[in-house]
Amino acid sequence: MSKLAVITGGESGIGLASAQLLMAQQYQVVVLGLHENEELSRKNIGFYRCDVSSATEVQQAFHKIVAEYGNIDCLINNAGILSYGTAVDLDESEWDRVMAVNVKGPFLCAKYCIPQMNDNAVIINVASVQSFVAQPFVAAYATSKAAILGLTRSIAIDFAPKVRCVAVCPGTIDTPMLRDAMQQAAEPEAMMEELNASHLTGRIGQPEEVAELIAFLCSNKCGFINGQAIRVDGGLGVNIGGSKN
Repeated sequence: MSKLAVITGGESGIGLASAQLLMAQQYQVVVLGLHENEELSRKNIGFYRCDVSSATEVQQAFHKIVAEYGNIDCLINNAGILSYGTAVDLDESEWDRVMAVNVKGPFLCAKYCIPQMNDNAVIINVASVQSFVAQPFVAAYATSKAAILGLTRSIAIDFAPKVRCVAVCPGTIDTPMLRDAMQQAAEPEAMMEELNASHLTGRIGQPEEVAELIAFLCSNKCGFINGQAIRVDGGLGVNIGGSKN
C-alpha cells in the first residue's frame, strides 16, 4: 500500500519538485496551497485550498484528506513567504504576516496532522540556511526560519517514536520566490552573480536537489534520523570570506 504525503505550498518551487518526485516513487500526494495549477492536476496530485495560517482552514483540510485518503505518513511543511526589512523599519503587520505563515503554519499543520498519522510517520519542516546565518534586511524571515528549528526539536521529542521530525535547510534555490525577489533588485543579473559566487558550488541550487533530500528523509532508510536540521545549501556560510588566493 502506497504512503500518503501532504505538502504545503506545493504549487511551485521546492514543494512542487517534492510532490513530483514522491509521486514518481509511488506515494499518494496531496498539496495544500492557495492556487491549484495545471501541473498538479496533470500529475494527478490532490489539492485542497488552504491558508496554513488559519486554524479553521487547516483543521478542515486535514479532516477532508483523512476522509478521502486515509491516515498520513509524511507531512512536508514547505509553505513560506519572504519579507524584507530590519527590526526598525519593518511594519508590525508585516512581521505578523511572516510569522503567521512561516511559523504558525507548520505548528497548525503539525497540530492537526499528527493525530491522523500512521506509526513511523515523518514531518519535514522546510527551514533555511538562514536558520543559522542571515543576510541583511530579512529580520522577520531569518527569525521565522530559526524558530522552525525549535519546533522541529519539540515535535521530535514529544511524539517519538511514532513520528519523526526533521528540518531541511536549503541555501539559495532557484524558485519563483527567488525570482520575485530579484525583480526588486536594481541589477538582477549582478545579484544572481553574487548569489552564485556565495555558494562553494559556484551556483545556486535547484528545487529538485532539495526534493531529493526530502524524499530520502521520508523513506524507510532514515528511521534513525530525528530532531535534526540538515543543510542542503551548497556550502553557503561555510567560508569566512576574503580572498581564495
